[in-house]
Amino acid sequence: MSDVAASSFVRQQLVPERPAPIKTTGMVGFLRTRLLNTPTNILLTIVSILLLWVTVIPAVKFLLVDAVWRGTDRNACLAENAGHVVGACWPYVQAKFAQFVYGFYPEPERWRVDLTFVLAALLLLPLLIPRLPAKSLNAGLFFIAFPILAYFLLHGGGLAGFGISWTAGLLSGFADSIGNAGRNVASSGETLAVIGSLLVWFGKLVVLFGIAVSYVIWPLIWLRDQIQASGRPLWTDFAVTASVVSILLFVLNGSFRTGWRSLIVSLAVFAGIGVVIAVMGLDRGGLPIVDTRVWGGLLITLVVSVTGIVASMPVGIALALGRRSTIPLIRIFSVTFIELWRGVPLITVLFFATYMLPLFVPAGFTIDGLMRVLIGVALFAGAYNAEVIRGGLMAIPRGQGEAASALGLSWGKTTALIVMPQALRHVIPGLVNSFIGLFKDTSLVSIVAIFDLLGQLRASFADPVWATPTTLFTGFAFTGLIYFTFCFAMSRYSLFVEHRLNAHRKN
Repeated sequence: MSDVAASSFVRQQLVPERPAPIKTTGMVGFLRTRLLNTPTNILLTIVSILLLWVTVIPAVKFLLVDAVWRGTDRNACLAENAGHVVGACWPYVQAKFAQFVYGFYPEPERWRVDLTFVLAALLLLPLLIPRLPAKSLNAGLFFIAFPILAYFLLHGGGLAGFGISWTAGLLSGFADSIGNAGRNVASSGETLAVIGSLLVWFGKLVVLFGIAVSYVIWPLIWLRDQIQASGRPLWTDFAVTASVVSILLFVLNGSFRTGWRSLIVSLAVFAGIGVVIAVMGLDRGGLPIVDTRVWGGLLITLVVSVTGIVASMPVGIALALGRRSTIPLIRIFSVTFIELWRGVPLITVLFFATYMLPLFVPAGFTIDGLMRVLIGVALFAGAYNAEVIRGGLMAIPRGQGEAASALGLSWGKTTALIVMPQALRHVIPGLVNSFIGLFKDTSLVSIVAIFDLLGQLRASFADPVWATPTTLFTGFAFTGLIYFTFCFAMSRYSLFVEHRLNAHRKN
């Protein structure tokens, strides 16, 4: 013990103080570890500060510091009247704000646009919040009921018939078109010498087929005529349609054993449709008709972009699956469609949809100009989305489908429940990138005489009341902020969805 005690050492003096550790948290730590930790980062930081100084500072000065906020005409935004260098002319935006939002929509009817925006927000927000319940009901209301309601709100007009009348008119037009096509083929065959007789016989067969179709649908035509001859044709047609559809759903879903739920849901849906018809007066002509040629501004931008985004998804999914199909005809059609629509610019698509599409529809059948643009944009965006979705499908291991087949799932259930959800989760950034590009490309519709937000902005420059040196920059800055707000919101929400769906991959 004495040897151990003798060999022990006890320090008699204090240890010198060591320097404090370098701070790595807070603002100082961020500057030291991220911006000023290496000579290269120091140089990049200085260059970035200089870039911000020459871009952000003048922008803030133009938009806020030197801006004019009050005025009734261009005189308020002139430097000699303001007494200083004039920046943004915000009175011009205030005066033209209604034109930017509604276009030339009649002022007494603009409450219909406001109501449409409110209904869209009320139905969309619950879909975007994951924790809120009744997603299926909400999705049905937003994607099915709301577009129909928005059409009658924005366009106006009423209903002259319902399901029976629509079906009878469609089938009658189909039978007539078959007969006309057969007669045209037969008449063209009479002028040919080599295969003329074959064309004549083929045309006569087509005419006979059209006559047979007419005889088959004759009971439906008779029922339509009886309904139209009644005192209240719309409500009679509505009641017959509701009865037929509800009974069919009841029988197809198990009849008295398991069909009651389908029957109740069908009757509830038709009851809601009846309430809407009665409230909006669709049986009495509905709201005053507002032609789509006077629509414009943010209304057109949202209608075209939202319709294109929503309608392009099923088109893209169908084309992506068709391109991977083992059936040659479906695969060749999908590949041809995708490559054709991706190989032409959107301007060409808009011109074709506006001026060429009416040449391919039956005589007497007209398509509204805005509807033509919506069809062209939806097909164009669908071709791009198809390739994005196909990339997601290729990222799914083959074992996923094989495991589903081993469990006895059909191809449809395997695709809808296992493969497609995983594929869409993989391609969320690519899809949202396409959506953002489509939202900004809506400005091209002004080429076919449809004035969206940018089109209304350019039209407002022709007003001499607000002709100032800064009006042009103010207008583009204002519309740029609107576009940035929508695009940034889509980007951030897609990032939120991506993180939420990929939570299982986090370490």
